[in-house]
Amino acid sequence: MRRLRIRSSGSYFNILKSKRSILQEDDDKRFVSDIELNESCIKETFRNCYDLEYRRIKVQQKPQWIIVYINSLIDKPLLEEHVLKPLLARSAEEDIPSDAEELADQWISVGTTIISSQISEVVRNLLQGHAAILTAGSSSVITVAVPGVAKRSLEEPSSEPVIRGSKEGFIEQLSTNLGLVRSRLKTSKLKTESITLGELSQTQIVMTYLEGIAEDKVLEQVRSRLRSIQIDGVLDSGYIEEFIEDQPYSPFPQVHSTERPDVVAAELLEGKVAILVDTSPYVLIVPMTFWTGLQASEDYYIRWPIATFIRWIRFLFIHFAVFAPALYVAITTFHQEMIPTNLVLSIAGSREAVPFPAMIEALMMEIVFEALLEAGVRMPKQIGPTIGIVGGLVIGQAAVQAGLISAPVVIIVSLTGISAFTTPRFSLRNGIRLLRFPMLFMAGTLGLYGIVLGFLGIMLHVTSLRSFGKLYFAPVTPIGLAAFKDVFVRIPIRLKYRWKTNKEGGSR
Repeated sequence: MRRLRIRSSGSYFNILKSKRSILQEDDDKRFVSDIELNESCIKETFRNCYDLEYRRIKVQQKPQWIIVYINSLIDKPLLEEHVLKPLLARSAEEDIPSDAEELADQWISVGTTIISSQISEVVRNLLQGHAAILTAGSSSVITVAVPGVAKRSLEEPSSEPVIRGSKEGFIEQLSTNLGLVRSRLKTSKLKTESITLGELSQTQIVMTYLEGIAEDKVLEQVRSRLRSIQIDGVLDSGYIEEFIEDQPYSPFPQVHSTERPDVVAAELLEGKVAILVDTSPYVLIVPMTFWTGLQASEDYYIRWPIATFIRWIRFLFIHFAVFAPALYVAITTFHQEMIPTNLVLSIAGSREAVPFPAMIEALMMEIVFEALLEAGVRMPKQIGPTIGIVGGLVIGQAAVQAGLISAPVVIIVSLTGISAFTTPRFSLRNGIRLLRFPMLFMAGTLGLYGIVLGFLGIMLHVTSLRSFGKLYFAPVTPIGLAAFKDVFVRIPIRLKYRWKTNKEGGSR
């Protein structure tokens, strides 16, 4: 079971303080000039670690160098070719440098070399895929970066597919992800700041932004929130997301997560900040707005009339996803006079044998739909879609024939499910799926009045949300020209940049 310790009590702060004091003492420990003692120190630190290996290189029957590395984290052919072979070839020479800096400058020809005498720093480097070179008569240790952890190839993101656009997606390798971003923004203004989080995982987090475009207030908030995180392990960017968002109890995401490098590059150009987490293919982007969740990267790769039409489709169906079941329950239960005569007779005929009220009927079908959706996700890829489609058809048809569910409810629930999937961002889609359940209860108890109250509650909540100091509903609230420029309408890109140029020149 994963163990996450979050700072929540005074006694825990005392434990944390004592732990930090111990860690501080460990950071002060240094190597000595005795190579045997240095080796013993590393062995004691990594005792019961079978994948830690040692290679001794002797000169005149005495160990001159000891190469220490973790076998599962390094590239052994690289180590053999550029570290072990040069040392073995020159071990017979008379003039052997005993100084670590001279050895690193003249004989080591690969990777990043770090010279340190602190035990804690060398241990951290070993855990990051470095090989440590202990030298006889020197208290300094050379660590050479020769990482060799297996990584998967670049693939199209499964959660954000596009017809036109980049097919590259982030992977679990931080250096590769940074390279994907830099390949799209070839400028020295792209800045990267690194921080290590997780007392046991020691996960590297990189904050990246465009200098001169990102706001200083947002940068300071991101830095302070990241530095305030105290946790045992960071296994995915989702851990960071929960710590840095403004209101963690809101169903609406305040941090945008994506697998697409082109999305990150576009957001950075708009002055936002990206947070990359090692071992995670999802990059976090802040601040986020509600309208960001309704925009897809493909909107900017196709012609603007088509992109605008698709946006309107999303705006329309996001309302269906939240209010369609609630409206059906409210009208059929409390406001039958609003339905045309022929339609009300058809609905009454289909519900004649159904033993449940409309709210219970809709609620059962919504829960079954969510269960089928979850089962389709967790099943193997070869049979997951088949189970979802066949299960939905069989259960829906059997329930209607058995008189447990009416046919209109099956239609409404299917329309609701399709509507939710028109939202391009996965995190916002989940929030929309969740909102239809409280709206269903409001409609089943108060009718249309309950729907109006629920809608007002949602609007008050959304308009009061903030993401790193930015209003969540901006630029619609407060209203601005940008709301019409690139929210409801995707204007042509040439006009967008012309508008920006004229704005900077003082005229529009």
